Amino acid sequence: MELSMSAYVVLGLIARHGPMTPYELKARVEESIAPFWPIPHAQLYRDPPRLAEMGLLTEETEESGRRRRFFHLTPAGERALRDWLAAPEVPQAEFRDPAQLRLAFADLGDPDDLARLARTQVHQHRELMRMYEQRRAALDPGDAGTVSRERMLSYGILHEQAHAAFWETIAAAEDPDDSSEPTPRDHWQAN
Repeated sequence: MELSMSAYVVLGLIARHGPMTPYELKARVEESIAPFWPIPHAQLYRDPPRLAEMGLLTEETEESGRRRRFFHLTPAGERALRDWLAAPEVPQAEFRDPAQLRLAFADLGDPDDLARLARTQVHQHRELMRMYEQRRAALDPGDAGTVSRERMLSYGILHEQAHAAFWETIAAAEDPDDSSEPTPRDHWQAN
């Protein structure tokens, strides 16, 4: 059975944290994978009922109060998640970076525009790197999935370091008199 990546996220979060409502799924996505794998909130409300129809989740609705819908993982859902995790092949990564797209046509614009774009990108990637570092430092060793989250955050930190270093080289090349930004060499030596 072919499932979307968001469906596997739903199965994985419920497997890790127990039964959840779509609202709780949204909160878990925001605290974990949203920086690198954003999922529209509406998708997190559509996937659980569809997965329940497929027999991968069961649905339980509160009988009173807000009548929230909780979704539980079934044995079939556990198997689907395990099969997905065990599969050695992974689709090729999709990378849609608006800054990289601008870079493809930068020669058609003003060099000052590219220098400003590069400085902005350095700042954005450093901020993401700091956010990942803060999240990694705040991990609770007793929580389920801490090892996986630490690895994921470490990967994110390295990814953002590489992006920041690349854009630093562009900024330096386009604005060699600007000494306010450290060079990529300075950046790597500091880390």
